Order: sequence, then structure tokens, then C-alpha cells
Amino acid sequence: MAGNSFGKLFRLTTFGESHGEAIGGVIDGCPAGLELDLELIQQEMNRRKPGQSAIVTQRKEPDTVKFLSGIFEGKTTGTPIGFIIENANQKSKDYSHIKDVYRPSHADYTYDQKYGNRDYRGGGRSSARETACRVAAGAIAKQLLSGIKITAYTSSVGDLKLEKKFEELDLSEIEKNPVRCPDPETASKMEAFIKEIRSQGDTVGGVVECVISNVPVGLGEPVFDKLHAALGSAMLSINAVKGFEYGSGFAGAAMKGSEHNDLFEADGKTKTNFSGGIQGGISNGMDITFRVAFKPVATLMQKQETIDAEGRKVEMQGKGRHDPCVVPRAIPIVEAMAALVLADYYLQNKTSKL
Repeated sequence: MAGNSFGKLFRLTTFGESHGEAIGGVIDGCPAGLELDLELIQQEMNRRKPGQSAIVTQRKEPDTVKFLSGIFEGKTTGTPIGFIIENANQKSKDYSHIKDVYRPSHADYTYDQKYGNRDYRGGGRSSARETACRVAAGAIAKQLLSGIKITAYTSSVGDLKLEKKFEELDLSEIEKNPVRCPDPETASKMEAFIKEIRSQGDTVGGVVECVISNVPVGLGEPVFDKLHAALGSAMLSINAVKGFEYGSGFAGAAMKGSEHNDLFEADGKTKTNFSGGIQGGISNGMDITFRVAFKPVATLMQKQETIDAEGRKVEMQGKGRHDPCVVPRAIPIVEAMAALVLADYYLQNKTSKL
């Protein structure tokens, strides 16, 4: 299987399945001498782990990261950083009913057709459990990017949207509610909505907004490795993501150039930021802003028609522990993938000029 590695200089390779013994990863290219706060890494893991609130999957996993190499006396050594995260709460029997059945909008059918041997336990390698490895690596990347602030939050769930702009929000509110929306009133409505959706045996999607502040000018490699292209690739690699836009995004298509151009101030900053902090594929020093759309979770606690491995129409219904909405737990994943991209380009930028 190809496609298990991400990045060029700061490179993450992950391994493992949802219901295997463990998942884990290897980070190559992290410079030596970086002093790591292991407690901060675990805090990031706790933000993503299952079972943390009433509106997420109730699978109970501690998601404790065990580092195997690349760290000595609290500092990176420059050698590969290996780590594992044990799967402590598998309930593989919850998936025995889909051994020969393809769940709608899952990777079951495509994996079976491509590899001819599918791990049906929770989706195996295609499970979002793999993203725990990304969060662990992203937590290290964040510490490498000292001074750069990456903040993601829930901006919509279904048709409930956060109306306030980023500048109007109190970001300290993000971790004070299970939805991770920085507006308490909107968060309360979103939480109630997700609970109602869950009671119906259904699921719902939403949008995560991310703002990256204090980014230096110059990150990004034109032509084929533009910064926004790498961010888009990173976000679209996350399970359940259906769309990515940065800056003005699709709304910019309805604007005139005279409205959309970001005019310069004397200090090189711009009066507006429709560019989303990136011009010509290179960071321009303004905040990098982007949005990531997540689809509704494909596993429903409702009966659906599908087919089995023999092509026969059958009826199935989801069992086990699943998120009614992935958005709240996706916040640290979005931040982690953004950090991995920036860490990679930060190191690449060291070779751009003398």
C-alpha cells in the first residue's frame, strides 16, 4: 500500500488499523535539539480522543503516546522519532455483521476491489482512528513552529452557522464546550442539534475554520508546491473532508477585482486579506485563513439498502460506537495537519537564499 507518508523534509509515516494492537508513526527530519513538552503533546491527543463528551463516539481510548526513539533527555536527537498508541478498547464484534457487506459511502467497496482483502473491523486502515498519529506528530510540529499560532474551531454544524467574524470571537471559549465553537450561544444550539440528530440514529456534517497567525513571509514553494495547495492536500487527506477553501474562497468568484485586491500598507501588510495570507503560493505575513467542510458520518443507526460481496441487495444497520458529528474532534486534526505543512515548508525555506 502506497500513500502512508506525508511531507518532504519534516515527514510523517503512519501505520496500524482501528482494531489492531496499536497505531503509530515515524517522524523523519525533525531537527536535533528541539526541547519537547510531552505533556503538551498528550493534551493535544486528549482533544481528539474518543469518549470525551456526550456528543462523540463512546469508545474509551486513553490515546497515550509512547515514544520509542528520537528523543533523549527531553530533546530530539535528529534521528527518526518513533511512537505507538495502543488500541485499548476494541470491540471488533460490533463489525462482524458487515464482514461481507459494503457500507454506503464508506471505503469498504473500494478497499475490497483494490486489495482483495479488507479489514472490516471499524474500517481497518481507512478508519479515522489513524488521525491520532497525525495529532501526535502535529503536536511536535507545533513546538518546532514556536511563535506561530494555529487556531481551529467549529464554524458550522448542519445549517447552524457562526455569524461572528474571527476578530470578534473570544478564542478562550473554544475548549469550554464540547462542540469547540468560540461563541457560547451558538455552541449551545449546535450541541442540542447534534444530540437530536443522534437520537434519530442519524448524523450531520459541518465546517471547521482555521486561522494561522504570526506566519513569516516566504513559506511556500511555487509552482507545483504552493503553500495553499499543500494545505488543501493535507486537509483533503483527513477522513470525511469534502471541501477546502482559503481566503475569500468560492465567494471571491462573485467579486470584482477592484473589490478583491488586497491593497498594501507601507509596512508590507495589506488592508484586507482576501488572499488568505498567501500570494503566489507563498505566505505574505498576513493571517492564513481557510475552511474545511466535513460530510455527515457515513455510519447510521438506521436501516439502509446496500449490496454484499456477491452483488446481492441486502439491508443493513450500523452498530457500535460512532460519532454523530465528526467536527468537534476534527479541530485538533485540522490544526495538526496545518502544523505538519508549515513545519515542512519552514525547513524547506531555510534553503531559499543565503
